[in-house]
Amino acid sequence: MAKKEFKAESKRLLEMMINSIYTQREIFLRELISNASDAIDKIYYKALADEGLVFNKEDYYIKVTADKANRTLTISDTGIGMTQEELENNLGTIAKSGSLAFKKENEAKDGHNIIGQFGVGFYAAFMVADDVIVISKALGSDEAFKWESKGADGYTIETVEKDSVGTDVILKIKENTEEDQYDEYLEEYRLKSIIKKYSDFIRFPIKMDVKEQKPKEGTENEFEEVIQEQTVNSMVPIWRKNKSELTTEDYDNFYAEKRYGFDKPLKHIHISADGAVVYNAILFIPENTPFDYYTKEYEKGLELYSNGVLIMNKCADLLPDYFSFVKGMVDSEDLSLNISREMLQHDRQLTLIAKNIKNKVKSQLQSLLKDEREKYEQFYNAFGRQLKFGVYNDYGMHKDTLQDLLMFYSSKGKKLVTLDEYVSRMPEDQKYIYYASGESIDRIEKLPQTELVSDKGYEILYFTDDIDEFAIKMIQSYKEKEFKSVSSGDLGIEADEADKPTEAEENENKELFEAMKDILSGKVKNVKASKRLKTHPVCLSAEGELTIEMEKILKSMPNGQEVQADKVLEINIHHEVFQSLKAAAENDKEKLGLYTNLLYNQALLIEGLQVSDPVQFTNDICKIMK
Repeated sequence: MAKKEFKAESKRLLEMMINSIYTQREIFLRELISNASDAIDKIYYKALADEGLVFNKEDYYIKVTADKANRTLTISDTGIGMTQEELENNLGTIAKSGSLAFKKENEAKDGHNIIGQFGVGFYAAFMVADDVIVISKALGSDEAFKWESKGADGYTIETVEKDSVGTDVILKIKENTEEDQYDEYLEEYRLKSIIKKYSDFIRFPIKMDVKEQKPKEGTENEFEEVIQEQTVNSMVPIWRKNKSELTTEDYDNFYAEKRYGFDKPLKHIHISADGAVVYNAILFIPENTPFDYYTKEYEKGLELYSNGVLIMNKCADLLPDYFSFVKGMVDSEDLSLNISREMLQHDRQLTLIAKNIKNKVKSQLQSLLKDEREKYEQFYNAFGRQLKFGVYNDYGMHKDTLQDLLMFYSSKGKKLVTLDEYVSRMPEDQKYIYYASGESIDRIEKLPQTELVSDKGYEILYFTDDIDEFAIKMIQSYKEKEFKSVSSGDLGIEADEADKPTEAEENENKELFEAMKDILSGKVKNVKASKRLKTHPVCLSAEGELTIEMEKILKSMPNGQEVQADKVLEINIHHEVFQSLKAAAENDKEKLGLYTNLLYNQALLIEGLQVSDPVQFTNDICKIMK
């Protein structure tokens, strides 16, 4: 029995495989079970074409057997088996794919398909085994053959006896090392968990001999250990069932079984697509925010299956970042898989599925907003920040997708409203969508800058999230109405004649405001009579794109950006404090400096900005009190 060499390119690939081309060694079992499933599929396809061959589903299964004493793990199937030539071709040349060739010859007739590339997946066994033996008897053959290899050096093939058609893959499991515990691949509980994780939806039974404690006959309290053969996989995935068969409870149970979250999903989406790309998906919109959702540790992505076999735990490419809260899975036969099932090519099919999923999620959220407002608001309180970040991110590229899903707290009705709801009730004379930014609703309601807008009866959106204003700057306008901060220089509102400073008053106070501007040099761009204040003495407004709230947020970030809004100090010339200012300007320049600094610091505090010199500020207050 002469040893045969692997072909050179196959030998190199095998060495890579032994040194783990896969990210997790446990993958080997998925690969061998998938190959066993392929082998049974091949008999099924033959039976479709051959009237003399009867496919009795009960006769076909996969058996996983661990023998701790001899350190062997055997994966047996009752599939089509391999001839000597097929063993040579499929196992001697890694790049050769028996399943792939078979797939091309026999296109799927009933939605079932051949998964993978036998040679490549098979060699994952060498990650956990020193010695791999394959004993196979092909359908219609009287002979059986044994293929054996201890790794990259080569393999042998010899004739052996085997009673039934099918294949046994016998792995001699490696000894433990300091780094790796190979014993785990001989443990019943570990093997069952790997099968459930990756191969639960293989459509043939995967059987194991399982130990159980049962009461001894004739006794109540005495137990004995018995070994019973059990089917450890579910076989029929929920996503392949008709939606009409399934209840909300079925979907909720699936969510819990897959450990997508400890909450209950707010909504599920069941997709059965049969167009440019064929796939099934079950997606969930969670009820609560995962504890690590807004951290770098959170990993987005959907489980990805190829024909019922798990390929990736988290396929990030299937979800845009702004919908990263979505949980669930996708199963498709159309995916192009390269060297292993977990290394997915970024191909057209994946892009099409991702685009479809994005549209389905958006449509579901819109339905939730329209038909189940309370549920949508619950969702929005958990994940609204992510939608707003999605609007801001990528230079506003996704604003059209997301802007109708946004909600903000409103001064009217004191509740969350959409942009569409705001615009639909705007008075005809209202030019802008007005908003006010602050740390809380309570603080915003007390802002002096809101007075004029509120008195006009115009609705104000309250921005309390640090991302709000940045997102709105990306949208710029909604239904041809621009957004305008109540703190911006020009509100586009004409003040009542009684509140407006007259031209004479502006000229009369010009020198005073110039003097105050000099006192506050470098701190404000201008000092002027306010057209927006009614009861408050002073406020800050901003000129240009950068608002005061944006300055606060940018300065509070870890990198501490040194940015500054162009601030304008607005003085209410109809407030009694203004008379003291005028008197100081005429009689006491030192007192004018004191009053000016006090008013400026008051305006800073109203905005939630830091007073640059708190000690000086308190000293100034003491001077006034003397």
